[in-house]
Amino acid sequence: MDFGKYLCRTLRWRLCYKLPSQSILLLFFLSQIASGQIRYSIPEEMKKGSLIGNVALDLGIDMQRLRSGRARIVTGESIQYTELKTDKGILVVNERIDREQLCGELTPCSFSFDMILENPMELHHVTVEVLDINDNSPSFHQHDMKLTIGESAAPGARFVLPTANDPDVGVNGLQDYQLSANENFILKKHSNTDGRKYAEMVLEKPLDREQDPRLSLKLIAVDGGTPQKSGTVNIDISVLDANDNSPVFNQSVYKATVLENAAKGTYITTVNATDADIGSNGLIYYSISKMQGNIGSIFEINKTTGVIFLSGEVDFEKAKKYEIRIDATDQGALTDSSKVMVDVIDVNDNPPVINVMSFTSPVSEDSPPGTTIGIINVKDLDSGDNGHVICRIEQNAPFKIKSNLRNYYNLVTDTVLDRESVSDYNITVVATDAGMPPLSTKRTFHLKVSDVNDNSPVFSQGVYNAFVAENNSPGVSLLTVRAKDSDENQNARISYILEDTNMGGFSITEHVSVNAENGVIHAVRSFDYEQIKQLVFVVKAQDGGSPPLSNNVTVKLMIQDQNDNPPQVLYPVQTGGSLVAEMVPRSADVGYLVTKVVAVDVDSGQNAWLSYKLQKATDRALFEVGLQNGEIRTIRQVTDKDAVKQRLTVIVEDNGQPSRSATVIVNVAVADSFPEVLSEFTDFTHDKEYNDNLTFYLVLALAVVSFLFITCLVVIISVKIYRWRQSRILYHSNLPVIPYYPPRYSDTLGTGTLQHVYNYEVCRTTDSRKSDCKFGRAVSQNVLIMDPSSTGTMQRIQNEKSILDEPDSPLEVMKIYRWRQSRILYHSNLPVIPYYPPRYSDTLGTGTLQHVYNYEVQNVLIMDPSSTGTMQRIQNEKSILDEPDSPIEVS
Repeated sequence: MDFGKYLCRTLRWRLCYKLPSQSILLLFFLSQIASGQIRYSIPEEMKKGSLIGNVALDLGIDMQRLRSGRARIVTGESIQYTELKTDKGILVVNERIDREQLCGELTPCSFSFDMILENPMELHHVTVEVLDINDNSPSFHQHDMKLTIGESAAPGARFVLPTANDPDVGVNGLQDYQLSANENFILKKHSNTDGRKYAEMVLEKPLDREQDPRLSLKLIAVDGGTPQKSGTVNIDISVLDANDNSPVFNQSVYKATVLENAAKGTYITTVNATDADIGSNGLIYYSISKMQGNIGSIFEINKTTGVIFLSGEVDFEKAKKYEIRIDATDQGALTDSSKVMVDVIDVNDNPPVINVMSFTSPVSEDSPPGTTIGIINVKDLDSGDNGHVICRIEQNAPFKIKSNLRNYYNLVTDTVLDRESVSDYNITVVATDAGMPPLSTKRTFHLKVSDVNDNSPVFSQGVYNAFVAENNSPGVSLLTVRAKDSDENQNARISYILEDTNMGGFSITEHVSVNAENGVIHAVRSFDYEQIKQLVFVVKAQDGGSPPLSNNVTVKLMIQDQNDNPPQVLYPVQTGGSLVAEMVPRSADVGYLVTKVVAVDVDSGQNAWLSYKLQKATDRALFEVGLQNGEIRTIRQVTDKDAVKQRLTVIVEDNGQPSRSATVIVNVAVADSFPEVLSEFTDFTHDKEYNDNLTFYLVLALAVVSFLFITCLVVIISVKIYRWRQSRILYHSNLPVIPYYPPRYSDTLGTGTLQHVYNYEVCRTTDSRKSDCKFGRAVSQNVLIMDPSSTGTMQRIQNEKSILDEPDSPLEVMKIYRWRQSRILYHSNLPVIPYYPPRYSDTLGTGTLQHVYNYEVQNVLIMDPSSTGTMQRIQNEKSILDEPDSPIEVS
């Protein structure tokens, strides 16, 4: 016979009949190997040598066993992340573990390996879960994004933005997108079906190229880790022009003069209109209005340059003045109009001309008076007084014109400039000749004043006061200090610095901190009003100029009290050993002062307002306690009937929210002499005796419970040993074990109370103490049915399959044994019910052993339909004594 099949037959493993002999031997060998399983959790990026866990302690393995068993780690990974220290029995990190490299986006992330010991062989499975840390910042695939959007784009237009990637998972992964502050776009955030977040930029306010031809935004992706990390992509937006601006003349009225008898083509003046649009949308054409009669035959205008010239003849005696209406039209038919007033004179017909030789802008505000900012040249083609030009500056500006050479003028500063007062100037230079009437020309220069760091930061308050309740949480925001700097750019960038001072032997930085960017002051620690009632420190605001300028401000932080201390009773003193009692003579009148309860509260304000109340008293009608002063007085006349021993319990409460309290016991002796007090107060020690008795009873109860537990444990062990011996006797007797079969119950009405019908048969191995039980094949089934044609009579149908082909069949032996037992029971009238422990089997594959009881049902509970719901037990019995020699019927 094959050894593997013999092993199956011996162990009665039904499934192993289908396996090869080699596999059967391997299963038998592995069944003898002890095994265990442990699991650890560690964060990623731990240093080499960091402790993972004590495997010897967790698995219950002795250190000597680790060394003698040559414990080692077996892993199928190419990288061995862990190392076993057999001399210490601990598991440490062998290689740096990167969770993102190991598992990517898979969560939870873990790796497993086996620890093997030899002589005898043990196999322990170890699983290490790698926890994610915030070691990666969100990142974009591109650093810059360029968009071209027309200013005619309607609000609501959407623009897809790049998606950030964060290898971290959970809260450390990508959490949100933020868009830098702007007036035109808002950010809409969405999530894909896989949970990935992306954002869209939505146009909220129409673009205006003339105001902002280019926009530069930033898209920021942030994660939820601590500290928080972020990634940024720059978004450059170019705004395409649309014809949304009309031409605008720089003057509403133009004035010019012309000499009489001037030749055709004589220059009169030039009109100038500008269009904020660009390209073809900003191209302007000038024309003279045709609604003015014959004015178009005297003057003409260049449609592209706006130059007006004489095309006919002018006569001072016929017309002294001409009013010309000029229209400026762009390519979109948008127009603007202006008037040109032309005066006709008979002399001085040439105005001065201003030429700019040089001009410097911007100029620093710390430039000294007399600094040259521009050089101009002024000419007049007339002669005599008509050619004599005088230059001046229009408006009241801190500039003046100096002339060193003929027709050359220097534009210089007249006073010290202050950018904080005026940041730019429009300097209009007027050149006027001495003709009659004089002619003049204007030229406007736009000058910007550059900033220097000449202003210190200024706080909005001279002293900042703030209040905070004690027992605050560390890190809470206390207040914000604000400073402004009149300078601009880097010179106006303010940083806030906390001046380090000592406060009660401690540095102020141990109590508070200040945010250098926004001036928010945070609490570093939790404050205690009883230790510190006020903090006074200095915050310095410093700008980013070179050299930097600064200013200081004093901050006063007042700590507010909370009701965190209960009242403390100073008198009467509560002693543990001796008895203290107050004497009250029996002759005491109403209002007699017995004693005074004195208590204090280290809190302040209403938290320290104490009130006294009488909580318990031997005779509440005899004493009262003053609500505010704690005085205990009598409220009636003391009589001879009053007990000598009086015990008062006074509760002291403060006025905090919520209030705190303390209790004090006052012993009062109502007696006229001290010996009477001694004789009566000797039993005041009954409290201590009561406590001693209570302790004794508790110890006695603990001893009784321990004795009962040990007794039950001994009984259970004895029963187990007895059953084990009985099973050994059955093993050596070569007789099959006949289990006791409880009755079968069935719910015939389908109410759900008894739905399961159990039909099992016990099959045990020859050594049932060591091996598991397997399901045996049922050899017979007994079924109880209801015959519908009868009147409820239960019939028994026995379905038997003859398996007695082999004379030594275990079933035949079992039936003979049952017949013998039934004969014994029949003569002795005493049932013999052997006990069989439950069969253990993991039917769900969860690793948990579940109890499966194997027994055969012989009795049925049914519901009699004709009755009123009463459960009747019908025992299906069939006389099997007709043939006493038949083992089948006996069973």
